[in-house]
Amino acid sequence: MKVHVANHPLISHKLTVLRDERTDSPTFRLLVEELVTLLAYEATREVRTKTVKIKTPVTETTGLKMAEPRPVVVPILRAGLGMLEGMVKLLPTAQVGFLGMVRDEETLKATTYANRLPEDLSGRQCFILDPMLATGGTLVMAIDYLIERGANEITAICLLAAPEGIKVLEDQFKDSGVPITLVTGSLDEKLNEKGYIVPGLGDAGDRLYGVV
Repeated sequence: MKVHVANHPLISHKLTVLRDERTDSPTFRLLVEELVTLLAYEATREVRTKTVKIKTPVTETTGLKMAEPRPVVVPILRAGLGMLEGMVKLLPTAQVGFLGMVRDEETLKATTYANRLPEDLSGRQCFILDPMLATGGTLVMAIDYLIERGANEITAICLLAAPEGIKVLEDQFKDSGVPITLVTGSLDEKLNEKGYIVPGLGDAGDRLYGVV
């Protein structure tokens, strides 16, 4: 598994504002959208393209165009939904699927409650959007779900990641044969006893949309 921690002053600046407990939900949502677009530049470096011939106002030339089949973007509900707009701004032709997953606060295990994905993802590049890689349970389930449907290249985009979660992913998929990449804005210190990232930014879903 490849792990890429995006090291850029703008990303660090926006993450600092996100972490601040005084940042309100509208500002938080805007910053998440901006951050995802920045992270998406890194995550799509190896997106598949094909060579095409075009004619400019001056001459004929060749260029690159997104290849078929189109990539699939998969936000993990509900917090991953706040990342979707920033991603599709960069990949407007991508298809969008959804996975609804929730973590039990006692067991820290994730369960799936909603699925809107193609049954066959063979040959598709898939981009999973989830703000936090904490214990790793949610992403493990999501990646397993995509692999079962034939995805052969998966990139997870997370605002923050904890070392414990990265190790879980590495251990789980070391023999999967599927290329997996994690792109994150920060590798944080650790998890606390409740499974929250430290220093982290709290519950991303609550900070995006309020407590429900």
